[in-house]
Amino acid sequence: MAPAMLQPVVSSTTGLPAISGKYPVVSATKSSPSARSRRRHLRHESLSPGHMLFPIPPEPSPGQQYGTLRDFLSFSQKVIGKFRAKPASRLRAVPYLDRIKRAFSSSSKKINIAIAGATGAVGQELLELLEERNFPVDNLKLLASSRSAGKKMTFAGKELTIEELKEDSFGDVDIAFFSAGGSQSRKYGPIAGQAGCLVIDNSSAFRMAEDCPLVVPEVNPDAIPDASKSMIIANPNCSTIIMNTVVWPLHQMANCTRVIVSTYQAASGAGAQAMAELEQQAKDWVAGDPITQDIFGRQYVWNLFSHNSPIDMETGYNQEEMKMVKETKKIFSNPDIAVTATCIRVPVLRAHCEAINLTFEKKMTEDLAKEILSKAPGVTVVDNREENVFPEPLDASGKDDILVGRVRHDLSQPEGIGMELFVAGDQIRKGAALNAVQIAEVVLDDYPQLLKKANL
Repeated sequence: MAPAMLQPVVSSTTGLPAISGKYPVVSATKSSPSARSRRRHLRHESLSPGHMLFPIPPEPSPGQQYGTLRDFLSFSQKVIGKFRAKPASRLRAVPYLDRIKRAFSSSSKKINIAIAGATGAVGQELLELLEERNFPVDNLKLLASSRSAGKKMTFAGKELTIEELKEDSFGDVDIAFFSAGGSQSRKYGPIAGQAGCLVIDNSSAFRMAEDCPLVVPEVNPDAIPDASKSMIIANPNCSTIIMNTVVWPLHQMANCTRVIVSTYQAASGAGAQAMAELEQQAKDWVAGDPITQDIFGRQYVWNLFSHNSPIDMETGYNQEEMKMVKETKKIFSNPDIAVTATCIRVPVLRAHCEAINLTFEKKMTEDLAKEILSKAPGVTVVDNREENVFPEPLDASGKDDILVGRVRHDLSQPEGIGMELFVAGDQIRKGAALNAVQIAEVVLDDYPQLLKKANL
């Protein structure tokens, strides 16, 4: 007899299980062979948000009703329970289950959120992600400069008025996402922390501070409690996040001793104005007009150039490259890992690419590397040699996962210890906003004690 399958009754408006009373009501039906063949072991990318199938024990009969959230999640939690011992190794379905719990549990409490820098590219993405991921927002405060104060933005169908970022903006805020630049973070971040607000900062202001954990949730979520004194968690550099999400699972298996990375970074890394200028330069070129050069001071379209961050005169490395070097050591808790980077701007709108060369202590086959990456959270393997299909920035744009391909041995190194990869990741999403929201989700689920005012 085919095992029964638990199928939520899906809301046509939210795409999530419908509510009857306090809990989602779901019914067990027998799965057809075709349905079973379509399942891919809870891999979320093979299932739409409105059609998640969760396996349940074979005992329930078809049509049986499950009236509580506990019934709905019990078996799924058993299936994934062994992965929860190490948060970085969670199945990809786990965040979905966590969002269901937050959305439907009667004991779930909503929290007050602020976004500093709400009008920027990352700020706008944060708004979309908080709504998309059903984050339990009670009150949302949008903060920006005095120039933007009074303007309107929409969240969850409601029109909100932007407020000016001030020292007294955080008295009633539980979590503040900062994406207003380093100077604003340095000024207001500690003030927010002292007010009992947990800050998740997207700038470079606090990344190397000893009392501020630097977190990629797929890698080191266990570092989050280190923010208990500063109340500041740092979001890593976008290129670092994209690289570390992919390198970490391989490092766990074979101990990566050296990383050589070359980046191909999109305009989004320099903000919404840089993206707009790239589009304008394309229009200027087509029209035969002088090329607009207000942001980078050079032609960007049909060109590429060394990353626009300052260069150290002694070492020749720019700031972006050194961020990748220093941040990787801190995130991996491994000061001995050797990292070198070359960072380049390319005329792409919003997804970074990276060519990564790895040296391992232990031998690793290509097949094993692909198997590890195919199971890694936040990663999708795109590696089709026959049809020459590999990660591209257009394909990565708007996606949560980092795309990885061109997985092959480095022929210049002894067999099995060198590996080449090519990755593409949405810089605004996983490289910034998504990573920040994921940190907040881990805090809510695993470290609620950091939310001092929320009384969770």
